[in-house]
Amino acid sequence: MNTSAFAPASMRGSVATRVDTYDWKALAGELDGFGCAVIPRLLSPEECDEISRLYPEECHFRSHVVMARHGFGKGEYRYFSYPLPELLGGLRTALYPRLAGIANGWNERMGIEERYPDEHAAFLMQCHDAGQKRPTPLLLQYKPGDFNCLHQDLYGELAFPIQVAILLSEPGRDFTGGEFVLTEQRPRMQSRVEVVPLRQGDAVAFAVHNRPVRGAKGSYRVNLRHGVSRVRSGMRHTVGIIFHDAR
Repeated sequence: MNTSAFAPASMRGSVATRVDTYDWKALAGELDGFGCAVIPRLLSPEECDEISRLYPEECHFRSHVVMARHGFGKGEYRYFSYPLPELLGGLRTALYPRLAGIANGWNERMGIEERYPDEHAAFLMQCHDAGQKRPTPLLLQYKPGDFNCLHQDLYGELAFPIQVAILLSEPGRDFTGGEFVLTEQRPRMQSRVEVVPLRQGDAVAFAVHNRPVRGAKGSYRVNLRHGVSRVRSGMRHTVGIIFHDAR
C-alpha cells in the first residue's frame, strides 16, 4: 500500500500549519449561528483516496459495525484502533484547540460548569481516567440505498460538544445523493433542518448534542442530531473525527 498520506511525525507540523490557515473567527460564527461550519479543502484528493483505501484493511480498525443490525440505518463503518493513522491523529490534535474555545463558550452560555483543556492530550487523559479508552475516529462506507439515521455520537459521560466529518468521495463523480443532514430541535418550536453541501476533501464541524442559541431573554439550549440521506448511486466514504473516546 502507498503510505504517502501517512508520513512520519513531521506530518504533524504540516497538519497544524494547514489547520491554522483557516479563518477560525468566521468558522466560530458559523458554528454559533447554525450549529455547523464547512472547512473547505481540508484534505487533498490524494489524501482522501489514501484514507478511503484503508477500509478493507482490518489491521487499522478495532471494530466493524453494520448499521442495519442495530437499527442505525443502512451502510457500515469501522472504528480505528490506536495508534491512529498519522494524518488523522495529526488532524485530531490540531483541530481540537481551535474548537475547545468555542466549546467552552457554549458551556458558559448554557450554564454548564465543565471546561475543556487547551490541548487534546489533556482531554484524552480525562476520558481515560473516566474509563473511556477506546478511540472513536471512524471510516464510513455507503453504497446505493444506504443511509444513516439521525443520531448523536455519545460514548460515555464525557463528550466533547463538537465533532468533524470529512467527505472523502466526490459528489456527482463517485456517488449521488448522500447529503449530510443536521436537525435542530428547539423548545416549543418545530425542528430546523440544515443540509450541508460538501465536496471531496471538505470537512464539516458540527454540534454533537447541544448548543446555545441566542433568544430574546438570553441563550437557550437546543438539541441536535445528524445523519446522511439515501445514497442513490456509487459509493460514498467519510471519515469522522470525534474528540472524546468511548467506554
